[in-house]
Amino acid sequence: MNIWNGAGRRIHIQEVGTRDGLQAESAFVPTEEKIALVNSLSRAGMAKIEVTAFVSPKAIPALSDASSVMLGIERVPGVIYSALVPNVRGAERAIESRVDELNLVMSASESHNLANLRMTREQSFGALREVSGIARQARLAVNIALSCSFGCPIEGEVAEDTVLEWCARFIGEAGAGGITLCDTTGMAYPGQVAALTRRFRAAWPDIELSLHFHNTRGMGLANVLAGIDAGADRFDASLGGIGGCPYAPGASGNVCTEEVVHALELMGYDTGVDLEGLIAASKRLPALIGHDTPSQIVKAGRRLDLHRPPADLEALRQRAHARAG
Repeated sequence: MNIWNGAGRRIHIQEVGTRDGLQAESAFVPTEEKIALVNSLSRAGMAKIEVTAFVSPKAIPALSDASSVMLGIERVPGVIYSALVPNVRGAERAIESRVDELNLVMSASESHNLANLRMTREQSFGALREVSGIARQARLAVNIALSCSFGCPIEGEVAEDTVLEWCARFIGEAGAGGITLCDTTGMAYPGQVAALTRRFRAAWPDIELSLHFHNTRGMGLANVLAGIDAGADRFDASLGGIGGCPYAPGASGNVCTEEVVHALELMGYDTGVDLEGLIAASKRLPALIGHDTPSQIVKAGRRLDLHRPPADLEALRQRAHARAG
């Protein structure tokens, strides 16, 4: 496989900024603005949008309007509208709000799971298996996001076998139709990504696999390319590159959606995304969240977004030609 020449190969871009990104912000983005943001992402051609999270408003006040947002968005055919749910009550609220997919989260690391979810992994697995059963009764898709699949900020390395054993349990015992391997704190590196992706693909070729990277150590795009080379075709990304993890000091946001789309399209991949519309949506973020975003595409423009020539360029050209003559 020549990753430098995408030759029209389809790569599915899944937006998580409206959940993973906004939940990390101190500013509350008004409900109508969240709805408008999701609508613009839908029209830009995202394969999937993780719209919000059905969690306790006390835990994440930024997403306390989850039901209103989910019920208020426009549904574009072909776009999957997903939401994170932590428990049965969250699942019930999400189902009432017409989600297409429930995204359930657990960590591959015991320490991170305890810090983040206040439960052991076995306790989380039991609770999520119950939620998965409710989803199947409602005929909804279930995706499992396995945090710290590429390393834990508390424990360090997380063994590939440990990650794959949890994948096997969620697929075999909980009926998950999709798995997201998450680089929650930006610890992944390309060789590791390629190795784990290949092992997953070999074990479950028919399960929908997504990769979720943060750009904490500047390796986000390199990890996306390593995943593509190993057979992955679905990637989470966050508009403007916003996001973070409260249990990983210094952790930056997810890989930036417009940066990933820009790079992949230059390499010949088909993302199905309208980059111009995506950039326009990203440019709205600073006013909504109260600060600048990491997006280099918003700052510098696309590769061929050219700049005005100096006012005296033509005069300089003529003088140069005169000297040459």
